[in-house]
Amino acid sequence: MSFSMWLGLLAICALGAVSPGPSLAMVVRHTLGGGRSHGILCAWAHSIGIGIYALITLLGLAALLKHYPLVFNAIAVAGGLYLAWLGWKALTARGGMQQKLAAGAPVSMWAAARDGLAISLLNPKIMLFFMALFSQFVLAAQHSGGKSLIVLTPVIVDGLWYTIIAFMLSQPKVLDKLRAKAQLIDRITGVVLMLLAVRVVVSLF
Repeated sequence: MSFSMWLGLLAICALGAVSPGPSLAMVVRHTLGGGRSHGILCAWAHSIGIGIYALITLLGLAALLKHYPLVFNAIAVAGGLYLAWLGWKALTARGGMQQKLAAGAPVSMWAAARDGLAISLLNPKIMLFFMALFSQFVLAAQHSGGKSLIVLTPVIVDGLWYTIIAFMLSQPKVLDKLRAKAQLIDRITGVVLMLLAVRVVVSLF
């Protein structure tokens, strides 16, 4: 893979990472609930899911999914249901994340990792992203070095971006202000996730 081709891959991965969506909402929520370590763990778990999609595309399985729409629809529906479940949890959270912490019930590290990985693996938009734009880079990579870059570039870009988000939000002054608005953030996050879930399901029909 040429350097100019890799720069194109880097630019597309960066644009995909910085786009606001459920992934950003999840990293923000876990940083707010558990602090910097939870946010960073959620970020890198999310990036692992991104890497899995990159690897699937590299192995040619994306083309297989493209020719079997029922498989894609099943994954899309599963993703929509998971988004709806996360949205419902946020909407029905009692007292906001700050009161949960005060009550001695912080969000676990396991939950941060689980949600970070699942929000990427079950997001059909990410699959569409790789299927539509990523294949051109797969074709350009003829050697093992280029193929490794195809997988590692989106993983590192995604993980670093959300790590930066977690660092910014975990600064004491910023985090204290956000925690004061924790219940409102829960409600907004819940509404956004529910709307995204509806959009995913509706787009299939």
